[in-house]
Amino acid sequence: MRVGVIGVGIMGKNHVRVFSELKSVSAVGVFDLNAAAAKTVAAQHGATAYETIEDLISHSDAVSICVPTQFHAKVARQVFTAKKSVFIEKPICATSKEAKELMKLAPPGITIGVGHIERFNPIVNEIKRIITKPLYVEMKRHNPASARITGSSVVEDLMIHDIDILLNVFFPKPCHIHSVGNADVCSVLMECDHVPVVLSASRKSSKKIRLLYVEEEEFTVEGDFMSQEITIYRKPGKYHFEEERYVQENIIEKVMVNKTEPLKAELSTFISCVKNALPFPITPDQAIRNLEVSEEIRAGFSHGANL
Repeated sequence: MRVGVIGVGIMGKNHVRVFSELKSVSAVGVFDLNAAAAKTVAAQHGATAYETIEDLISHSDAVSICVPTQFHAKVARQVFTAKKSVFIEKPICATSKEAKELMKLAPPGITIGVGHIERFNPIVNEIKRIITKPLYVEMKRHNPASARITGSSVVEDLMIHDIDILLNVFFPKPCHIHSVGNADVCSVLMECDHVPVVLSASRKSSKKIRLLYVEEEEFTVEGDFMSQEITIYRKPGKYHFEEERYVQENIIEKVMVNKTEPLKAELSTFISCVKNALPFPITPDQAIRNLEVSEEIRAGFSHGANL
């Protein structure tokens, strides 16, 4: 299968690298408005740089869109016109309204995937398997300042990964939302199926954090998205006092996780779906819902009201 990548920023470069490593991909094409950058990335990975976006699309069976968010709809419309399958990096569009209008133009018979990469992190399904009746959930996604251009607030840039997991893996029912923050720092308190859920995201941190924390009656689970490690803390077998200090003995378990590169798992899944005419696991409808919740959260910045 021939795959084209539009945009060679940080994410686009990674797409070119991964596609060039997949045996199911026979050729990789690259286009960027910065022709020199496109040629450099193409040369590094044995790909072909095209001078126009139309030329790239015509030489591709499927296309990956890695341009800044504000250009997703414009580029996707060009791919739709050519009736080619498309993978769109998250968020699907700049607004949920724009995304809904875009999907009206989607031709039948193609595969459309959206890049919520953390859904392919192996700790997600493993934690889903472990938990039964969560009492409290917390997800933290904090980043140091970055020169990466996203065109999005911290909600659509970082928190949307956790929103996607929360809504499509753990709590499919609507959640009540209360949010505070700004374009770079955000905290959200949610009630999902009567369970308190706390989300936080920052682009101002001095430490990179990617954590999923779940408390149940008998144990607590902590997952690290970066190390792909899961730790279970069982209720202590003993409680006692030592020199007027309360002491407990926890049982700590390390869960074996089959570590993988989420991007490679995501893009290989997309190629498989295109080949077999199947829907991608993260559908446009799910991506639009993720964006709608992101917009609800951002709306809370100005008035701090329950939404």
